[in-house]
Amino acid sequence: MRTKLTLLSAALLTASLSSPFIPVSASAAIPQSVNGQMLPSLAPMLEKTTPAVVSVAVSGTHVSKQRVPDIFRHFFGPNGPQEQTQERPFRGLGSGVIIDANKGYIVTNNHVINGADDIQIGLYDGREVKAKLIGTDPESDIALLQIEAKNLTAIKQTDSEEIRVGDFAVAIGNPFGLGQTVTSGIVSALGRSGLGIEQLENFIQTDAAINSGNSGGALVNLNGELMGINTAIVAPGGGNVGIGFAIPANMVNNLVAQIIEHGEVRRGVLGISGRDLDRELAKGFGLDTQHGGFINEVMSGSAAEKAGLKAGDIITSVNGKKIKTFQELRAKVATLGAGAKVDLGIIRDNKTKSITVVLGEADATVSSEAGGIHPMLQGANLENSKKSGIVITEVAQGSPAAMNGLKKGDVIVGINRDRISDLKTLKEQLKDPKGSVALKILRDGSLLYLILR
Repeated sequence: MRTKLTLLSAALLTASLSSPFIPVSASAAIPQSVNGQMLPSLAPMLEKTTPAVVSVAVSGTHVSKQRVPDIFRHFFGPNGPQEQTQERPFRGLGSGVIIDANKGYIVTNNHVINGADDIQIGLYDGREVKAKLIGTDPESDIALLQIEAKNLTAIKQTDSEEIRVGDFAVAIGNPFGLGQTVTSGIVSALGRSGLGIEQLENFIQTDAAINSGNSGGALVNLNGELMGINTAIVAPGGGNVGIGFAIPANMVNNLVAQIIEHGEVRRGVLGISGRDLDRELAKGFGLDTQHGGFINEVMSGSAAEKAGLKAGDIITSVNGKKIKTFQELRAKVATLGAGAKVDLGIIRDNKTKSITVVLGEADATVSSEAGGIHPMLQGANLENSKKSGIVITEVAQGSPAAMNGLKKGDVIVGINRDRISDLKTLKEQLKDPKGSVALKILRDGSLLYLILR
């Protein structure tokens, strides 16, 4: 039986949202007693918390392009169609969490709503409300929605940096479209990364049973406070085996704040490359600790260089919180946002010290996942050119970007009649595109146009 990591949205389900939830009964809110002794129960907490967790139903159309077979192209001649477009309708179910009752903000996973034309929210009291997409961050798999509705309940917040392994955890979501379901367990591990689920990983691991459809649901503590957003499971054969992952609440809040303020995530960057501090490396440097991020290189002109970081430094904490791996460091820094001041604890020459860094803008130095900019660019990685324009550094085989004719090494220099100089300009131009988009491409010294439909 093959073990695989599975994102939790229940895609391609056609279940109705007419009865999206199974409410906790009123009688369950009263703990039972034995010989006059009251038995412990989660029901009182859940009665206050479950109304903040919603179901998310999406529908849309996947558009793909395929090359017309040579035999047909020969029949139609050189002016005939070179490719054919296929449209496939889809439906899916997931979960979401209300974080602001007054403004109607709901957090879910990006993969739940990705490509959706219609997003419907099922509230705890049975109401169905159409949602507006405010913004997404594909690299961390977070999306922010907004609804217009009265009498909403927002979830309470907690500092996810204070979570400890062994803390009790309760998962609330909409698995398999069955209706709201509650399971409990503990926090099994913290700072999980290197799983290949998302580009930015710093997961809470839990053994609370979560399954397909729980994506975007809440992981809460015994006070009903949000610990994280459920995202993925380790699933041999697609079933739950008690290994689930959630995005920490602090990470979610940092990303949401940027989306609300800027309409997008302005990712922070240190400007370093490095690796985990493992046993062999620690032994070579004569260190007792085996946790931290080892700096291999500091980029010229980067925020790290300006702050005085050097190759060979070992970063052990971010804003007073210890880190275990370089991936955890990367995820925390990237979600804090450009311009944020960060206090880094480091080890240099076997001495500990603290350095304050003002994070740079990620768009200036780091490639960006293009799917969050335009659906037909999904599968391409973009990076600002050293001269002008945007270089395509990678194109995934079979992706929408590849189907649209984009290739590694292409440089985007314009959209329709407008010149494009960098990623920021590209995002602005494609924020609300009308109809087809013509990308002006520089390829092998020649200019051409590619149409994104």
